[in-house]
Amino acid sequence: MRPIRIFISSVQQEFVPERLALRDYLWGDPLFRRFCDVFLFEDVPAQDRRADELYLDEVEQCDIYLGLFGCDYGSEDAEGLSPTQREFDLAGELSKPRFIFVKKSTARCHPKMAALINRAGSQLIRRHFTSLPELIAAVYASLVHYLEDVGCLRTGPFDATAARNATLEDISLDKVQWFLSRARNARDYALAETTPVTDVLTHLDLLDKGTPNHAAILLFGVKPQRFLISSEVKCMHFHTLEKRKPIPSYQIYKGTVFDMIEQAIDFVMSKLARSIGTRVAGPQAPVEYDIPEEVVAEGIVNAVAHRDYTNNASVEVQLFPDRLEIWNPGILHPPLTLEKLLLPHASQPNNPLIAEPLFLTKYIEKAGTGTVDMLERCRMAGMRQPEFRIDDGFFILTVWRKRIAAAEDQAEQGVESGPGWHQVGTKLALSWHQVEMLDKCLIDTGIIELMEIAGRTDRTKFRNQVLNPLIKAGFLEMTVPDKPSSSKQKYRVTEKGRDLLEKQTKEAGADEK
Repeated sequence: MRPIRIFISSVQQEFVPERLALRDYLWGDPLFRRFCDVFLFEDVPAQDRRADELYLDEVEQCDIYLGLFGCDYGSEDAEGLSPTQREFDLAGELSKPRFIFVKKSTARCHPKMAALINRAGSQLIRRHFTSLPELIAAVYASLVHYLEDVGCLRTGPFDATAARNATLEDISLDKVQWFLSRARNARDYALAETTPVTDVLTHLDLLDKGTPNHAAILLFGVKPQRFLISSEVKCMHFHTLEKRKPIPSYQIYKGTVFDMIEQAIDFVMSKLARSIGTRVAGPQAPVEYDIPEEVVAEGIVNAVAHRDYTNNASVEVQLFPDRLEIWNPGILHPPLTLEKLLLPHASQPNNPLIAEPLFLTKYIEKAGTGTVDMLERCRMAGMRQPEFRIDDGFFILTVWRKRIAAAEDQAEQGVESGPGWHQVGTKLALSWHQVEMLDKCLIDTGIIELMEIAGRTDRTKFRNQVLNPLIKAGFLEMTVPDKPSSSKQKYRVTEKGRDLLEKQTKEAGADEK
């Protein structure tokens, strides 16, 4: 099948980032790269031809004319017409499909460009955009409709196709109104909170011939999992370094993408170790977690927003003593690679119709900076660099917890790590594994169980670096003190240890409130 050739027309200097981003998106998207090719003047090698002749030849050969109109009119020829004007007129004369996207701006518009925009509006439907994410979402919707009309798609992309048996009654009015309120506050979204649901869905391209599409159900559905069973997030907390039963804490979260994101973030943050400072700087005591909340949120939001919803697997969030792993059904699509995630890159959402409302509510930025920000936050927190990998159809993010990483580094260097707690302001704060160990030792507990909690494998180092300092400090005691190496030896919390554990738990709860 011959590729559908898309000619992107605009005043180049005004729309350089948009032109390049659209090209990269259309080449990288798994659907559009099957059917489409893109012409940009920037990609043409030097030739012994006039530029205007090349432009018009390409318009004649293209299947779709995609115009980006802004404030500038561009250079004018002897007849006072710009290349953009010439291209638009020729595409019309040749009856080429013309998709026009007008960028809103507070700047003064060139009179001839204003006239061209009005002329386009009298001939066809235009779409307005204010940002690159909005432009990509609008282009995505227009091209999907075109591919359906010409018979290239029997069914559209997953998030743009109608949810089977869904009606407008399956859309929650409360969730739509919540979205409008948040979007107006976060991004100054144009639609008022009183806008009818149908108008909101139409504006966001979430209707397929009057039926809510999959993106609409995932964003605003009353019961999204009724239509998409695997659209859930499984959250697991392990005391061991590997995924194994029994799982101490296991939750499956359902609902809209907004619901699942919030619930999964809360799950992880409630399990992380935290240290609490003093109220010297203000009435609210600062709380520091062993993984910054912004990093946790970025990883979970990316997984929910970009996962492959045609896959029967679910997003999995797995918290171990030394790391957080987030498993996302799906893979990276060219030209994006694992290496490019470490550098600034173009935003290429796998589900643009889902990503757009997440952008409008500031859950994501859609600027290709999310992974870079994550790396920087981890670096500033003194943590190991997160890792990305692809394994058996899953994109996997690994974030290393701060304190266990530090403890491992000390152990490798032969440095005594001390009793495992540290002074924060005027409070004595237990580390994450000391809290869990003291909890476990409320009942007499053997060394093997405690080593699993701390993620240690060397019994001698564990006894010298963790257990003995706790015993010396009076927080733990041996059940057979006269035989420290006995196979029957167990450990229990002392009254002093109980008091410290109870005090820290109460203070943490009070400061969180």
